[in-house]
Amino acid sequence: MRNGLQIGDVWVPGRVLTAPMTGITDLPFRRLASRLGAAYVATEMVASAELARGRPDVVRRAAVGEGLPLTVIQLVGRDPATMAEGARMAEKAGADIIDLNFGCPAKEVTGSACGSALMRTPDLACRLMQAAVEATTRPVTVKMRLGWDDAHRNAPLLAKRAEEIGVCAVTVHGRTRAQFYTGQADWTAVGEVKAAVGIPVIVNGDILTAGDAREALRQSGADALMLGRGVYGRPWLAAHMERALADGTVLVEPEREERLGIVIEHLRASAAFYGLPLGLRMFRKHLGWYIEQAPWPEDPLERRAAKSRLCRLDSPEEVERELALLWRPLTHSGNHAVDISPQVAEAGVA
Repeated sequence: MRNGLQIGDVWVPGRVLTAPMTGITDLPFRRLASRLGAAYVATEMVASAELARGRPDVVRRAAVGEGLPLTVIQLVGRDPATMAEGARMAEKAGADIIDLNFGCPAKEVTGSACGSALMRTPDLACRLMQAAVEATTRPVTVKMRLGWDDAHRNAPLLAKRAEEIGVCAVTVHGRTRAQFYTGQADWTAVGEVKAAVGIPVIVNGDILTAGDAREALRQSGADALMLGRGVYGRPWLAAHMERALADGTVLVEPEREERLGIVIEHLRASAAFYGLPLGLRMFRKHLGWYIEQAPWPEDPLERRAAKSRLCRLDSPEEVERELALLWRPLTHSGNHAVDISPQVAEAGVA
């Protein structure tokens, strides 16, 4: 059996998906994660009303999909007419799959009656799904939570209605909106959604390791899993977890040289996409996560100080140089450590 997921007429060549995340899954990140082997990386959340107005900056953010094997555009909104037009625009922009956001817990989103607030108004949520499904030839999916709070866990019912409307898959984060990101994701509760529908169900929440992935799939019975915050500073995670699940091994993290190359590639891509100085500012949060996630330096205090120092640098060249010094691989000859990093040598600081 092939190791992947069928969503409508789209074959996703893997079962480890990467969630849409505002400020994270921009085009430079998606291109990098895809090059590293990720099968599915969704766009940042895009307001359907802005996309419907055809704003060039929104279409640019949404992804046009150049250099990507699969383009998944996520829409958020509360008006069926603009959701329909947003879906049409997303298809025109190159979307292979259109995802609807019924899960974002952020106050600025729920305060506009969007995101996870739609789980309190299931009839409106269904009108939005209907509008999107009827407006596009592309598969429509939905990402939701278990419900608004513990007293209103309506994900199984809403997923069933979504299936009847023609939605092709649902992703369920195993928390209510009231929980935000506190406590533990309830993967077993996602299993109630799986039992209610025949379309693919994707489990999401607190999946950081291969062990987490196996347990989330086992407890939920889901067809696939979705990574969220686990990819911060680890754009390789989806591909590496896919391999670990396939062969039953532990998840392998990149060594210094490979990791350094990935970070520099991401930095240069961000600078090229946004221009300077914006590209460097957009990259700094990723840089902080890259340093936090690396096992070097071994002392956490030293790592924290390095993060603070590097995230204040004003040019990509300085960042590259300091990263090369921070992560320089060493080989030992007798009692002497010898720097063998080509990046460091190239920077003239060997």
